[in-house]
Amino acid sequence: MEQSILTAFTLSFLAGAATAVGGALAFVIKRENLSVLSLGLGFSAGVMIYVSFMEILPQATQALGLLFGEKPGAWAATGLFFAGIVLAWLIDTLLPSHHLEQHTLDQSAKLKHLGLFTALALAIHNFPEGLATFMASMQDATLGVSIAVAVAIHNIPEGIAVALPVFHATGNRKQAFWYSAGSGMAEPVGAVLGFFLLKSVLQETAFGVLFGLIAGIMVYIALDELLPTAHEYGDGHKVIWGVVGGMMVMAVSLLLF
Repeated sequence: MEQSILTAFTLSFLAGAATAVGGALAFVIKRENLSVLSLGLGFSAGVMIYVSFMEILPQATQALGLLFGEKPGAWAATGLFFAGIVLAWLIDTLLPSHHLEQHTLDQSAKLKHLGLFTALALAIHNFPEGLATFMASMQDATLGVSIAVAVAIHNIPEGIAVALPVFHATGNRKQAFWYSAGSGMAEPVGAVLGFFLLKSVLQETAFGVLFGLIAGIMVYIALDELLPTAHEYGDGHKVIWGVVGGMMVMAVSLLLF
């Protein structure tokens, strides 16, 4: 039993640590290369939009459907999705930098704000993923490994989404790396809290609510933060190809794993 718990925690930690792989790209990208920043932000937007609609929201619908029935569950998930958008808007509005007029913010401040906001949203997103990895590993180690690998692959482009704007804002490679790595550490935290708090019937409810909200939050960030910023640093075609590339990477990783 103790060995199973240790294995489950280890898999959750390793899956979360994969965001650091994306963050490590800050060490090889030239800060002056704004076209890479534009393409990367578009790529990140594609990742977040695709995974929100194709994985996270359907999982919320499924979890809530098991509790309330198929139709009520779908309505609940949809409501939570839009509630997540409103919640993201409130957080975005209340962040200190948005108390200033947009034109008074220099580009570095805007990029750093974007990176921090993205890191926060992805940390929230990674929390239930850590919980899922832990619970699956406790039931079946082989299943746990499969889920951990899938989550790890998904986390690499998410790490890029955090590291790129922070690096271009600060020029500090180590800071960009640690912000991206930190967003992934929500997964082992989710595993720890899940072990103590979510072993009851509330587990499915918590999953459904969290995933519904997270889908809305991530779509808001992609549409309101990532895409507008990407257009500031590159032409529209480059941004769109970045979005398509991000969607393709997530689509392939979801199909393979």
